[in-house]
Amino acid sequence: MDQSNDTTTERRSVLKGVGIAGAAAAVAVVAPPLAGDALATENRADQRKARYRETDHVKAFYRTNRY
Repeated sequence: MDQSNDTTTERRSVLKGVGIAGAAAAVAVVAPPLAGDALATENRADQRKARYRETDHVKAFYRTNRY
């Protein structure tokens, strides 16, 4: 009985390690290209322009949600 408990604990540790390593690899693959592309496409004029516009649909959203 003692041996099966050790095997179960060891198996769980291995599976946890595989899951964590897989998640870390996925983040490492996805994160750097996203940050680099966003910086590369914006020039100085794009960075300074106004992005928020209160259009009719935005006003309707605020009105219906009572902001």
